[in-house]
Amino acid sequence: MSEPLQTEQFQSTLAIAHQAFEHFQHGLATGEWQAFLEMVTDDFSFWFPMGPFHGLNQGKARAAEFFQYVSNTFSSGLFITLDRVIANETTVVFEFRDEGLMAGAPYKNRVAVSFDVRGDKICAYREYFGSDGKSN
Repeated sequence: MSEPLQTEQFQSTLAIAHQAFEHFQHGLATGEWQAFLEMVTDDFSFWFPMGPFHGLNQGKARAAEFFQYVSNTFSSGLFITLDRVIANETTVVFEFRDEGLMAGAPYKNRVAVSFDVRGDKICAYREYFGSDGKSN
């Protein structure tokens, strides 16, 4: 069976999402989010499963607050091992493992983040995670 042809739109979406994910990964590791935030639309929305940002959040300013919260929570940085990328013409999902320190204690998790792409920017983000803190 032959592979389906990937459209130009698919390739563009994948390239934009990968670039954004590199900036996302850098933000998690360093707390520097400017490059990632420059890649999101002004009407950016994101969904997070828990805590003070639980549920649907709207706007680039709210996103900046969220990513600062993440950096404050993991002040030593979070470090990613990418496991899988799944994509279509508008959405790219990155599955990864991350680890670092949270409140001085070792932290490990399995995460999936979904980026919706519009034009050359990310217009939406959804995050899903769960772990026993020990899984590799």
